[in-house]
Amino acid sequence: MSDVNEYVVRAVRGDEWAAVKELRLLALRDPVAHLAYLDTYEAAVARPDSFWRERAEGADTVRQFVAETGAGRWIGTLTVLVEEAGVPDWAGHVVERRQGHVVGVYVRPEGRGAGVIRALLAAGQEWAWGLEPEVERVRLIVHEENLRAQAAYRKAGYRPTGVTVKLEGHEGAYEQEFVIPRPR
Repeated sequence: MSDVNEYVVRAVRGDEWAAVKELRLLALRDPVAHLAYLDTYEAAVARPDSFWRERAEGADTVRQFVAETGAGRWIGTLTVLVEEAGVPDWAGHVVERRQGHVVGVYVRPEGRGAGVIRALLAAGQEWAWGLEPEVERVRLIVHEENLRAQAAYRKAGYRPTGVTVKLEGHEGAYEQEFVIPRPR
């Protein structure tokens, strides 16, 4: 196995859909997947290959990034979606400003603590800051009990806003919004 301290972060290419699927399925089997994702392994594995092709191809307002070792092994990923002001978000709340939204964050256990998450977040932010029209901030939503993720996001400069979202179907569970503003 390659040294996880030697990796590059880059955007996913459309022809890499099978690797996108493989890493997502691995993420959904992580012990904290129930805290980190609104998706399940069972639902994801049942999706047709066309779903994964479309996901890898992305769009002008979606970009997935991976951290890749010199041996070509993907050790982490995240996706940034652009949310437009005035449009409902995933939870049905109206988005107040044009913003990036980080989703699908995953780092393999052997890559954790090596700076992979910060590098992925930086790449996603750089892409978002370069969009026209500008995004005002980048946000992510994290489960209130996912303390490991919250600590990683804080180390990367994200701060909680105090906004919480109740999770449907999860009695008493909430997600918290963290943001990083656009640098000026």
